[in-house]
Amino acid sequence: MGLTSQSLEYTVIVLALVCVAATVWLWPRLSRQGVRPVLGRLGAIVMTQVSIVCALALAVNASFEFYGSWDELLGNNDKAPASVSQGGEGQYASVGNAKSELVQAAGPQGLDRVTGLPQGPADKVGKVESVRIVGRRTRAINPAFVYLPPQYFQSQFRRQRFPVMVVISGYPGGIMNLAQHLQIPQNAGRLIADGKMQPTVIVMLRPTIAPPRDTECVDVPDGPQAETFFAKDLPDAMKSAYRVGHDPSAWGAFGYSSGGTCSLQLAMRNPQAYTSAVSLSGDYAIQDDLTTGSLFGSGAAGAQREREHDLLWRLENLPAPQVSALVASSRKGEPDYGETMKFIHAAKEPMKVDSIILPEGSHQFSTWLREIVPALEWQSRQLTFPQDVESIPVKSKPGSDGPKAPAAPASSNGTADRKRVAAERSPG
Repeated sequence: MGLTSQSLEYTVIVLALVCVAATVWLWPRLSRQGVRPVLGRLGAIVMTQVSIVCALALAVNASFEFYGSWDELLGNNDKAPASVSQGGEGQYASVGNAKSELVQAAGPQGLDRVTGLPQGPADKVGKVESVRIVGRRTRAINPAFVYLPPQYFQSQFRRQRFPVMVVISGYPGGIMNLAQHLQIPQNAGRLIADGKMQPTVIVMLRPTIAPPRDTECVDVPDGPQAETFFAKDLPDAMKSAYRVGHDPSAWGAFGYSSGGTCSLQLAMRNPQAYTSAVSLSGDYAIQDDLTTGSLFGSGAAGAQREREHDLLWRLENLPAPQVSALVASSRKGEPDYGETMKFIHAAKEPMKVDSIILPEGSHQFSTWLREIVPALEWQSRQLTFPQDVESIPVKSKPGSDGPKAPAAPASSNGTADRKRVAAERSPG
């Protein structure tokens, strides 16, 4: 049974209940004096406590996706494995390009517990794949879900490359939160069907590449290279397996909480990889804490690295990147409201910043659910539907010019037709 499977979770819960019931039933017999009754009482307490702790740990892990597999829990995935054979046709067995070693088919990783996912022909409703992303440079392995819109499978788009949203969860958390609680693929499917969002490939990941450590999308000196993974390894992997855009204008980062922090960092520090970012309740600076450990190192070099991850410092001291950003917060209930307003006012050309400012809302999913649809629509307008197509040899009749590539749907890249999606227009 998989580490995140429902069968394992239910089995351990039942075992914990049995241990509790057995302890209550046998306790009168174990209450007598003597070595054996004392050892029996200790054994009953230990078994009951262990079973309850295991049940709780599995439930928490299933919800937050700290570990996606037994190998990850046991630390057996330090090195990227060789190519996986794609012989099966199971529900989670296919990836865009079976020859890719950088995007590998995975088990459900909790996807089987998500409701509302596409059901039916892929060319009608789209598809969500469960995969693992392998970092060519970092050798990191990150679990992911990949949403492919219906157009990806339609014949008229068979050579077309698609824009990409990289959606990052908060910490602690995992890709299950993106699919189950925020319903990213479900919302995207509805928006695409309604013509409010262009066909887009969405890859959903967690922000850490070295769980349980919170790597905050930072290249740690002599440690995990999280920024390199998201800025270089991930785009390379996706391009190797799926028909996605090769130009940065087709790529955007999107996240909530720590994932929102990562999204802003990635776009502002790596505009050659991402040209737009959505941050729902994200922070504007990265600091060490108990979950991160030392992210920047010590001494003057470490202090400088930390300053360079302070986005307000970057806007004040460095040229602004040519990117677009959407930031979301609440006047009442969100601790980052003040910093959000400072960021909005500090932005300067050629960078563009829009906002969603709610009157009230705390740091939780109920708030982000109010923001998710307008945020998806906003980022879709920033992304350019790539005009380039993949070269696929097609036989044509003698004397004909051969098949022509279909025209891409009309879309705006957000610079000429920028529309504020704020629930309440922010000052300045």
